[in-house]
Amino acid sequence: MSESSSNIPIPETLPVCPVRGSVIYPTMVMPIEAGRPVSIRAIDEALARDKIILIASQRDKEIEEPGPEDMYMVGTACNILRMRKNSDGSVQMLVQAFARVRVKAYEQRKGYLEASVEPIPESQDKEVELKALFREVKARFETVLKEGKYLSPETAQFVLNLEDPSQLADYIAFHVDFKLEDKQKLLEIASAAERLKRVLVLLDAEIELMETQRRIQQQVKEEIDRNQREYFLREQMKAIQRELHGEEGDQEVEEFREKIEALSLPEAVKGEVERELNRFARMHPDSAEASVVRTYLDWIVSLPWNTRTTDQIDLAEAARILDEEHYGLEKVKDRVLEYLAVRKLKLERVRKGELKEEEVSKGPILLFVGPPGVGKTSIAKSIARALGRKYHRISLGGARDESDIRGHRRTYIGAMPGRIIQGLRQAGSKNPVFLLDEVDKLGASYQGDPAAALLELLDPAQNKEFTDHYLGVPFDMSEVLFICTANFPDNIPGPLMDRMELIEFTSYIEQEKLEIAKRYLLPRQIMENGLKESQVVFTDAALSRLINSYTREAGVRNLEREIGAVLRKAARNLLESGKKRVRIIEHDLEKYLGPARFLPEAEAREPQVGVATGMYYTPVGGDIMFVEVSATPGKGGLIITGQLGEVMKESARAALTYAKRNASRFGIPLEKFDKTDLHLHVPAGAVPKEGPSAGIAITSAVVSALTEIPVRNDVAMTGEITLTGRVLPIGGVREKVLGARRAGIREVILPKKNQPDLSDIPAYLRHNMVFHFVENLDEALDRSLVGGLKGLEQRAKAKREKTKAKARSKTPAVARA
Repeated sequence: MSESSSNIPIPETLPVCPVRGSVIYPTMVMPIEAGRPVSIRAIDEALARDKIILIASQRDKEIEEPGPEDMYMVGTACNILRMRKNSDGSVQMLVQAFARVRVKAYEQRKGYLEASVEPIPESQDKEVELKALFREVKARFETVLKEGKYLSPETAQFVLNLEDPSQLADYIAFHVDFKLEDKQKLLEIASAAERLKRVLVLLDAEIELMETQRRIQQQVKEEIDRNQREYFLREQMKAIQRELHGEEGDQEVEEFREKIEALSLPEAVKGEVERELNRFARMHPDSAEASVVRTYLDWIVSLPWNTRTTDQIDLAEAARILDEEHYGLEKVKDRVLEYLAVRKLKLERVRKGELKEEEVSKGPILLFVGPPGVGKTSIAKSIARALGRKYHRISLGGARDESDIRGHRRTYIGAMPGRIIQGLRQAGSKNPVFLLDEVDKLGASYQGDPAAALLELLDPAQNKEFTDHYLGVPFDMSEVLFICTANFPDNIPGPLMDRMELIEFTSYIEQEKLEIAKRYLLPRQIMENGLKESQVVFTDAALSRLINSYTREAGVRNLEREIGAVLRKAARNLLESGKKRVRIIEHDLEKYLGPARFLPEAEAREPQVGVATGMYYTPVGGDIMFVEVSATPGKGGLIITGQLGEVMKESARAALTYAKRNASRFGIPLEKFDKTDLHLHVPAGAVPKEGPSAGIAITSAVVSALTEIPVRNDVAMTGEITLTGRVLPIGGVREKVLGARRAGIREVILPKKNQPDLSDIPAYLRHNMVFHFVENLDEALDRSLVGGLKGLEQRAKAKREKTKAKARSKTPAVARA
């Protein structure tokens, strides 16, 4: 055992009674009520020993069962003077604190804490310094009491009558509302002088806080007085206005004022709006100018300045919604889900305080590019549904006036906000999904360029203060998710395009159209035409023929129209025949829709000289075409027909140069080029054709015509060529390959660098097709010509040897001596 400063022996270990939110100092006699089992067991243990217990504060008062790590390492040793148990199980005890003790270690016992302790001896301080500090602390304490700090008169007098410096510091710390951490710090200081210095600092801070509080109260009082004065003046003005205009105008002003107060407008906006409201209050309600201001105020109070929806981002649910409403478009769906995932991560960081809320809104402006009818608009609607946001569509097709976007200034008769602000009011939310449809169809006129007006709106760094000409005040558009759509991105101005992230929508392939028709179009058209699903059976073969022979489009709009046309005739058939059910098969289409409108090319019947099978791509799908080259006697000219563009003409010239360069290897006499005209023609002469990807097909046809070696009819080819014979990559591989497959071709020549593009084609469609990836024209010709390049070269070699032998036979013999 060790002894404290009060000469009471302190055991080396003591039971611990944890207290919350308070600190007890030596010499104090305090009642303590304990209700927690950990405290009651510690009190019982102390009573069983020598009635000495350690009172220590816990760091977090919310913890019900504190452990060693939750307790401070300095506490107060106390004598239990009295103890009484209540009927509810709690314990009341009266303790006398007598010594500061330092805890060497806490140990967890059965249901309570026990501490190994040592007393903290009181340090000896200089008498003069201690007296000076004692007087200064007492003076500051009196100042705190004068400033209005409430303590009961008995308590205040008791503290002021204390003569012991150590007790003065402890008692002031106990009775004044200092923080728990500050009170604990005072308990841990052994020196009375140091404790007095610390109390002096805390009292100074308390005095400064009270002075600030009094100053704020004075400011609030002055503000209330000013408001009251304004209120009386306003009431007088109302009385005057009632005399002049009657009650109606006054009531309208008050309604506007209440609505504006409820909006919590930004300061800059509020000042401008209140200025307009005060102008309105001074006008006659029936004046023309009052009507203009009234309309303006109506717009202000009807906008969603602080109304927003909460994002409900569930990636699994979003994926389900996208799959439920759209078939295919896998890359687009992936990009949308990536956008949602990034947004969800940002929101989680905002909740943790790692990111500012305004950073969440910053993100890409998405631009959906693709042919009509492929689902651009409906994907945007699905994004809004997945986010749980309002959705609003603005069609910009044909907009030629800047005021369409930014609105008219209020000085004009009939002025109104632009379509952006109008859309926000209709959406009723500050963070809707805005679809800006057909941004590539914007026009420009003498009234301004609407595309330029969109630059500020679609820039995440600027749209926080988008200013509509009509409103004349900034509106924060940074929380709006903008999605734009376009058919031809080349028509979008460069600066506007730079602010958007392009996501490409490719045309649907036949298999995708078939699935879309079965899942979405057919059920919808059955319902719209008054039928039931049990009344109509539309076979897959009929749908496939409808897709291939009656529609030619990238999307599915025309397909839905044709399905509707068939179902209308089926509905009539049901009523006229009295049948309960109609079955539509492939051969019925001609009866309902007439003869087929589109006949895709089919594979050639046999290999032909000078005829190669090329592949082409349009926004409405891919197909094959035949490149025909005919060699006729002439003067070495190159005739090109079939409405070929400049790039295809250049490919033809490059193919001819390649053939001349390799004439010897291919067995083509050089004089043949001077005595032969080559006529290159691509059928469907009325249809313009352009693009570099016909290079391999043109070269194969040219070499075939000059060497009279047929081109294989079961091989389709695509690829750009150079003069040196290299094969360069091209676009639209997916559509081209599927077009060749549809034509019955199962062997395709593609550029080597286009090999990764095959991953865009489903595996079941690549099945039983052979792909040859080539890097140069030699490899391409080896696959496209009958007998291959090796056969051609052997034939050329045999031809050369035959020519040499013929030349030797004509040389006269020379007599040898």
